Amino acid sequence: MPLPNGFTDQLRAQLGADSVFSEPADCLAYGYDNSTLQALPELVVFPHDHEQVVAVVRLCHAQHIPLIARGRGTGTTGATVPDRGGVVLSTERMSDIIETNPADRLMVVQPGVTNQAVQRRAGEHGFFWPPDPSSAAVCTVGGNLAYNSAGPRAVKYGTPRENVLGLRAVTGTGETIVTGVRTTKGVVGYDLTRLLIGSEGTLAIVTEATLKLTPLAQDKRTLRAIYADMGSAAAAVSRIMAQPVVPCALEFIDGAAIDMVRHHSDAALPDDAGALLMIEVDGPSAAMDEMVAAVSDAATTTGLLSLQAARSAQEIDALWATRHALSPALRNVAPKKINEDVVVPVSQMPALITGLEGLAARHRITIVNFGHAGNGNIHVNLLVDPDDPAQLARAEACLDQVFTLVLSLGGSLSGEHGIGLVKRDFVGREIDPVTLALMQRIKQAFDPANILNPGKGLPATP
Repeated sequence: MPLPNGFTDQLRAQLGADSVFSEPADCLAYGYDNSTLQALPELVVFPHDHEQVVAVVRLCHAQHIPLIARGRGTGTTGATVPDRGGVVLSTERMSDIIETNPADRLMVVQPGVTNQAVQRRAGEHGFFWPPDPSSAAVCTVGGNLAYNSAGPRAVKYGTPRENVLGLRAVTGTGETIVTGVRTTKGVVGYDLTRLLIGSEGTLAIVTEATLKLTPLAQDKRTLRAIYADMGSAAAAVSRIMAQPVVPCALEFIDGAAIDMVRHHSDAALPDDAGALLMIEVDGPSAAMDEMVAAVSDAATTTGLLSLQAARSAQEIDALWATRHALSPALRNVAPKKINEDVVVPVSQMPALITGLEGLAARHRITIVNFGHAGNGNIHVNLLVDPDDPAQLARAEACLDQVFTLVLSLGGSLSGEHGIGLVKRDFVGREIDPVTLALMQRIKQAFDPANILNPGKGLPATP
């Protein structure tokens, strides 16, 4: 849609000329994320603070211009793709750590701060922020909150929803709201903090976040367990999660992934390896041997082929070599693969993997699975060439049945990648019509003109 006369000049007056991109060549890089989707925004703006975000939202609200907030574009679902044109609001210049408060175990940051910068600052005081997605070196806190992205440590320490105390944000009408508390307890009013986290920028634009910090553990141990089949590995996961020592990471890769790594890396793996678990345990140094023994005992089930523990950095790197080799191998085999992050109850993981194997055979699509076994969050990778129409059609039919399988097992369509555009039309399968209608009314209350990331996350109102 064409922008109204004078609109760009108004934005430049509010933000400064160097904070507004209007040339298509400059805007192009802000029209895609880590999905295969892309669209060109009319403008890209770079506010520095809360007041400038308010000014941008109010101008867009007055003219009914779509406004899409964006971090560094590491998302995989098209949630920041401006498919309806309009204005992209990049938070990359809102990168200040406003306050670090070890006494109260909190940090206040702007949304453009990278996850890595938060971890570095927190570590200087003996703390960390639990969310640690694989893109932590470049992804922003704002993006982590938009998708509720967690990473491996969520199995013990929770997702951003459990590790954010409060937010400052701007609604779709340009009003400022403050949610949450600076304490670990607080039940006054509705929990809008958890509502905004995971809403993919459709309800409000976060301008400050108060993060809950956790003390760094004294010690950490790494183990690698190899099993003959996925059923044995899943049984081990259930046993591990049923005993008192909760690992800080519990990752798995399936047999197809192991075969791929074996053919595209030097990682040493048994020929009969059907599944692999990477396990990390953290806690007090004095209790570490006992904790590792408890987890090792739980991991020892029928089908276990080997269980190795590492103590030195070199041994840790050696054990992680298989997992680290997987992503490069996938990029070599299928650079345009379809990657979905479904989640099922841990007890249903064997049924999910068995079902995925059946779908792969039926549709003649190679499926590779890995992910966060401790909370059933599985990254299902369909190795497909989207430039092959016949293969793409089979993959799309397969993906439709993957979602059906996941929901039949009591699971969810997304664990941490979000919905965006790519899963939007499947949401109605998981959320009943009454609940979905309530969510759409919540969207209308926050954003009555429907300018904030329109068309993302929820299907259109009937």
